[in-house]
Amino acid sequence: MSTFIIEGGHPLSGTIEPQGAKNEALQVICATLLTSEKVTIHNIPQIRDVMNLIQLLKDVGVKVEEVHSSELRVESSELRVESSCSLTFQADDLNLDYLQSNEFVQKCAQLRGSVMMIGPLLARMGKATIAKPGGDKIGRRRLDTHFLGFERLGAQFHHVAERDVYEISAPAAQTAASHPSSLKGAYILLDEASVTGTANIVMAAVMARGTTTIYNAACEPYIQQLCKMLNSMGARISGIASNLLTIEGVSHLCGTEHTILPDMIEVGSFIGMAAMVGDGIRIKNVSVRNLGIIPNTFRRMGIHIKEEGDDLFIPRMRHYEIQSFIDGTIMTLADAPWPGLTPDLLSVLITVATQARGSVLVHQKMFESRLFFVDKLIDMGAQIILCDPHRAVVVGHDRKLQLRGGRMSSPDIRAGIALLIAAMSAKGTSRIDNIEQIDRGYEHIETRLNALGARIVREK
Repeated sequence: MSTFIIEGGHPLSGTIEPQGAKNEALQVICATLLTSEKVTIHNIPQIRDVMNLIQLLKDVGVKVEEVHSSELRVESSELRVESSCSLTFQADDLNLDYLQSNEFVQKCAQLRGSVMMIGPLLARMGKATIAKPGGDKIGRRRLDTHFLGFERLGAQFHHVAERDVYEISAPAAQTAASHPSSLKGAYILLDEASVTGTANIVMAAVMARGTTTIYNAACEPYIQQLCKMLNSMGARISGIASNLLTIEGVSHLCGTEHTILPDMIEVGSFIGMAAMVGDGIRIKNVSVRNLGIIPNTFRRMGIHIKEEGDDLFIPRMRHYEIQSFIDGTIMTLADAPWPGLTPDLLSVLITVATQARGSVLVHQKMFESRLFFVDKLIDMGAQIILCDPHRAVVVGHDRKLQLRGGRMSSPDIRAGIALLIAAMSAKGTSRIDNIEQIDRGYEHIETRLNALGARIVREK
């Protein structure tokens, strides 16, 4: 288990560029299973979760070739960060026996992103096996939405108790060879606007017979990107960017080339970092139009953000004041499906609020364990009242009382980066254990931040 040792109190300045979006990468990489032809994907983030998924596809028999890889390097005093790569995937010779093996199931159980292999495998191979997937320990993350959608398309489930897995199969083929899929299009009303659920059902439906309509679909930019990529492969998806998707099934998908968006969660993390410890930070090439309300949410915290082309510049914030609602009541920040505020940034916003002027109520609606990390901020001197598993009130110090360094452990990806931000702003030295959680979502993070002036050492 690795550890970060952070010497706090050092201001950051300079330019940093976000990596490719983790959540989009997991979806579009799984989508390469839908065709036997080559699919090239650019701007793939080289982070633990994505690399583990790619290795899982290799184990299944997918051929993966490196097109171009950029390295992290320092040129004189200026950091040049190109932490992404381009890969070509070709799923023309899948090992169907391995897909049924215990080894495959065990690897899937360690990686939550593997759940999005079900839709493509079901569409193209007519069967899939799934165990309860791993991921962040942030509360219950059910798969009912996925399963109900597959059932509407005609799939059947069988629980194998001795292996604790579900075997999923399409109905027996009764169609002509010109349309090999035996899934059948249907009207599907999702019980929740699940991002991974929507992605999975879309990937199953693109090769189903007839028309599928998905209502209450998630419409995040990453879902939009997946649908655009599938259309470039020959799918027929309309309603992209809305919560009503219509999919006309096709019998064959071809290869394509696709570029992943910048990671909006990393952009938000860098905004919070710039507010807490920045002395003027530019975040380059953020795809402003795909950030939704993220910049304005930080502006409601009193943070100045200048949009310059596709860059964001955050000047040094000696003080920042949390706004109140028009009637003077305390500001409330709550997560919601897109285009609402992503829950992945609430941990960062809570940390930023600890040094703001004013108070804010943070309401985490979607996961019941994600706020428990605030105990670690309280130990560092933050004034936070944890009302219940879903709500916390943060009373800002207005920089009059600096957080103090301490020892802590990263419970999940987003809490981990929030604690790293807190440690960089704190007085003294901090130690963060279990940083493998941070590595799952942020690539070379200590190298990139040290180039801006941070003092972070990784210890094994």
